[in-house]
Amino acid sequence: MRTKVKLTIWDPAEHLDNDEAMALYLEAAFAENDAALIAAALGDIARAKGMSDIARKTGLARESLYRSLSPEGNPEMGTILKVMDALGLKLSVSA
Repeated sequence: MRTKVKLTIWDPAEHLDNDEAMALYLEAAFAENDAALIAAALGDIARAKGMSDIARKTGLARESLYRSLSPEGNPEMGTILKVMDALGLKLSVSA
Protein backbone atom coordinates (compact mmCIF):
# COMPACT_ATOMS: atom_id res chain seq x y z
CA MET A 1 0.00 0.00 0.00
CA ARG A 2 1.33 3.44 -0.96
CA THR A 3 0.72 6.51 1.09
CA LYS A 4 0.61 9.88 -0.59
CA VAL A 5 2.89 12.44 0.93
CA LYS A 6 2.25 16.12 0.45
CA LEU A 7 5.41 18.21 0.29
CA THR A 8 5.56 21.94 0.80
CA ILE A 9 8.39 24.40 0.44
CA TRP A 10 9.67 25.60 3.78
CA ASP A 11 10.22 29.35 3.92
CA PRO A 12 12.38 30.46 6.86
CA ALA A 13 11.04 34.02 6.58
CA GLU A 14 7.65 32.75 7.80
CA HIS A 15 9.24 31.65 11.09
CA LEU A 16 11.40 34.70 11.80
CA ASP A 17 8.80 36.53 13.83
CA ASN A 18 10.93 38.30 16.44
CA ASP A 19 14.28 40.04 16.72
CA GLU A 20 15.86 37.29 18.82
CA ALA A 21 14.97 34.60 16.27
CA MET A 22 16.38 36.75 13.49
CA ALA A 23 19.63 37.38 15.35
CA LEU A 24 20.07 33.68 16.19
CA TYR A 25 19.34 32.71 12.58
CA LEU A 26 21.95 35.12 11.27
CA GLU A 27 24.43 34.06 13.95
CA ALA A 28 24.03 30.44 12.83
CA ALA A 29 24.66 31.47 9.21
CA PHE A 30 27.87 33.29 10.22
CA ALA A 31 28.99 30.20 12.16
CA GLU A 32 28.97 28.21 8.91
CA ASN A 33 31.51 30.63 7.38
CA ASP A 34 29.70 30.53 4.03
CA ALA A 35 29.19 33.88 2.28
CA ALA A 36 26.27 32.61 0.18
CA LEU A 37 24.50 31.28 3.28
CA ILE A 38 25.01 34.58 5.11
CA ALA A 39 23.60 36.54 2.16
CA ALA A 40 20.62 34.20 1.92
CA ALA A 41 19.98 34.44 5.68
CA LEU A 42 20.02 38.25 5.46
CA GLY A 43 17.58 37.96 2.57
CA ASP A 44 15.27 35.73 4.61
CA ILE A 45 15.34 38.20 7.49
CA ALA A 46 14.74 41.14 5.15
CA ARG A 47 11.74 39.33 3.63
CA ALA A 48 10.40 38.62 7.12
CA LYS A 49 10.68 42.32 8.03
CA GLY A 50 9.41 43.49 4.63
CA MET A 51 11.75 43.89 1.68
CA SER A 52 10.09 47.13 0.53
CA ASP A 53 10.72 48.70 3.93
CA ILE A 54 14.33 47.53 3.93
CA ALA A 55 14.81 48.90 0.40
CA ARG A 56 13.45 52.27 1.50
CA LYS A 57 15.67 52.38 4.61
CA THR A 58 18.81 51.41 2.69
CA GLY A 59 18.14 53.48 -0.42
CA LEU A 60 18.67 50.38 -2.55
CA ALA A 61 16.26 48.97 -5.13
CA ARG A 62 14.05 46.16 -3.86
CA GLU A 63 14.79 44.01 -6.91
CA SER A 64 18.52 44.53 -6.38
CA LEU A 65 18.20 43.43 -2.76
CA TYR A 66 16.32 40.27 -3.75
CA ARG A 67 19.10 39.46 -6.22
CA SER A 68 21.99 40.31 -3.89
CA LEU A 69 20.54 38.57 -0.86
CA SER A 70 19.85 35.27 -2.57
CA PRO A 71 22.03 32.14 -2.35
CA GLU A 72 23.33 33.00 -5.84
CA GLY A 73 23.94 36.66 -4.96
CA ASN A 74 27.25 38.22 -4.08
CA PRO A 75 26.47 41.42 -2.15
CA GLU A 76 29.13 44.01 -1.46
CA MET A 77 30.09 44.57 2.16
CA GLY A 78 28.47 48.00 1.98
CA THR A 79 25.16 46.39 1.04
CA ILE A 80 25.41 43.93 3.90
CA LEU A 81 26.12 46.72 6.38
CA LYS A 82 23.24 48.85 5.08
CA VAL A 83 20.81 45.93 5.30
CA MET A 84 21.98 44.99 8.80
CA ASP A 85 21.56 48.60 9.92
CA ALA A 86 18.07 48.74 8.41
CA LEU A 87 17.22 45.52 10.23
CA GLY A 88 18.50 46.91 13.53
CA LEU A 89 21.29 44.31 13.66
CA LYS A 90 24.94 44.96 14.55
CA LEU A 91 27.98 43.13 13.24
CA SER A 92 30.58 42.31 15.89
CA VAL A 93 33.87 40.46 15.97
CA SER A 94 35.30 38.33 18.74
CA ALA A 95 38.50 36.36 19.17
